Order: sequence, then structure tokens, then C-alpha cells
Amino acid sequence: MLINIIANWNNIELLAVIFSICYVILAAKKKITCWFFAIISVSLYIYICYLEKLYAETILQFFYLIMAFYGLKTWNKEKSLKINDWKISTHLIIFIIGSVLTFISGFTLSYFTDSSLPTIDSFTTIFSMIATYMVIKRVISNWLYWIIIDLVSIYIYDYKGLYLTALLFIIYAIIAVFGYFNWIKISAQND
Repeated sequence: MLINIIANWNNIELLAVIFSICYVILAAKKKITCWFFAIISVSLYIYICYLEKLYAETILQFFYLIMAFYGLKTWNKEKSLKINDWKISTHLIIFIIGSVLTFISGFTLSYFTDSSLPTIDSFTTIFSMIATYMVIKRVISNWLYWIIIDLVSIYIYDYKGLYLTALLFIIYAIIAVFGYFNWIKISAQND
């Protein structure tokens, strides 16, 4: 994998990865500055995903851009940033709705576009939208969603030859584990 990363080095992808890592680390530490790094990284990934015909991922990057501005506004307005969690029944409903939307999106992309990996691309897109909203609302289990999304994304980007981005998602999965336990610790300190 390391040889493939070096052989396929892309400066735009490298910048996107650097800004993305900064975003996730700062989010895991619950720092409002994370949203500035998100704005830059997703802007770069809009371009990258579109070029790779990952259309659901491209739409996801536009969603991330909007959510980065919304997250900045929300976190700036609410200084306490209290961490919370949702009931299991809420997660079950989210899973059912997310699965149905994944199927619809995957079918639509398969039928109407030349999308690469339409169903898997749709899965990561739909559930990333959900998890992003959970980050903004400071729902602790967002990190568990991200771990699964990141592991699936590693496959997508490796398959597409975007090895640096695949490596990014390995790093994301590790940071998501850290973020989960850090938010548990912060939540316990605030109770």
C-alpha cells in the first residue's frame, strides 16, 4: 500500500488529507476550529470525488460543506457544547431509514449514471450525513457510526486507487476510537 501511495502521489489529495486529519483530531478534542479545516478539506474532496466518478461521495462533500458552516455556527452559538446520546430505539430507526435510503440511492446511481460502486458509495454517503449531523448535535455515538463508515471507505478508496485517501480513512478510524473515548471522558467530567 505504501508503494502505491508514493507512486500515485497527488498534491490536491495530499492537502485534502492533511486538512481532513486536522478536522477530525480537533473534532475529537471538541474544538470549534475543526470546522474551518472541514471547510477546506471538503472543498478539495468535491473536486477529487467528482473526477473519480464517485457521485454520491461528491454530493456528500457538498453536504459536508454546508454542515461545516452549520457546525461552526452551532458550536459558536452554544458555548457549553454538552455531549449527549440517543436511545437504542432512535438508532434502530436511523438504521432502517438509512438502509432504505442507501438502497434507493444505490439503485438510482446504478440505473442513471456510470457511478463506480454505487451501493457502497451510497451507504457511506447516507450514513456519513447522519453521523455528521450527530457530530454537530454532539451525540457521543457518532464516533461508532464513523468507525464503520471509515472501514467501508477504506475499501472504496483502495479500490479506486486513491491510496492516500484510503490511508486517511485508516487514520480516521483510529481517531474515531480516540474521539469516542475522549467524548465519554468529557461527558463524565461535565456531569
